[in-house]
Amino acid sequence: MDKVKVFAPATVANVGSGFDILGFALEAPGDIVEMKKTQQKGIVISEMISEKSLSCVIEENTAGMALVNMYSSRDLSFGIELKITKGVNPGSGTGSSAASAAGAVFAFNQLLDDVDKFSDKELVDFAMDGEVVASGARHADNVAPSVLGGFTLVRQNDPLDVIQIPTPSELYVVVLHPEIEVKTSDSRAILKKQIQLSDAVKQWGNVAGLVAGLFTDDYDLIGRSMEDFAVVPTRSLLIPMYDQLKEKAIENGALGLSISGSGPSVFALCKGLESAESVKKVLVETIEQTNLLYNIHISKVSTEGCKVI
Repeated sequence: MDKVKVFAPATVANVGSGFDILGFALEAPGDIVEMKKTQQKGIVISEMISEKSLSCVIEENTAGMALVNMYSSRDLSFGIELKITKGVNPGSGTGSSAASAAGAVFAFNQLLDDVDKFSDKELVDFAMDGEVVASGARHADNVAPSVLGGFTLVRQNDPLDVIQIPTPSELYVVVLHPEIEVKTSDSRAILKKQIQLSDAVKQWGNVAGLVAGLFTDDYDLIGRSMEDFAVVPTRSLLIPMYDQLKEKAIENGALGLSISGSGPSVFALCKGLESAESVKKVLVETIEQTNLLYNIHISKVSTEGCKVI
């Protein structure tokens, strides 16, 4: 294969109580990565199509940095040129940097001969290099579900240990994105360095409950386990009407509502499409009390990660 076009899905990370370890893929939106072989060795980003200005300099681009170690680890006779069309808005909290990085490493793997191809776990590991550009840290809670699809649990980053978790068949998500930007690096900088042991114990219980709920299709347990004591109390201050959005969503049938990644997007998990439609309606009514622009959509959790299109 001399060229390839790949879709890399947006993601929701943390999923309430699972800070930096849990995430899942959405059916839409997503980034489009187009890549082709070139005669001149090296990596070139020829174009970034985005509503916001993004650098094509390799060291300043999440997709570019995700590819550096991956490319250099193989003795190749060709270079690669890529074009990225952003479908996931930067700063939205739905894995924009991760989608570009995941799509780039997945696309590059398609161009390799079978003997040179990398495993899915290795693709996630390389994609983590790109996250350093956006957040200053190698974390896999967005890139893992974008590459692999479905729910993923990152047990540890070094060495990387990622577990795929079953997705209940009736689970829907409503994602609301207020049109404000919250940079991942800024959102991480405001977090407390320590939490009370009593809060940590409650957090561990919720993470375990959430994973158990996903494995057993226990929707009530999933909802009860989404409560976060580590980062949401701080990050929610950056999101207009967060408390009201959460209250109204749960009153109208949501299993729970929390912050998607570093924000400002919020997401509500729901059992069934009818419930998701009701939650979407009340979230719209609530956010329209502000003067903010926003977008909102319903998606199933996508069990498919990056794919050739």
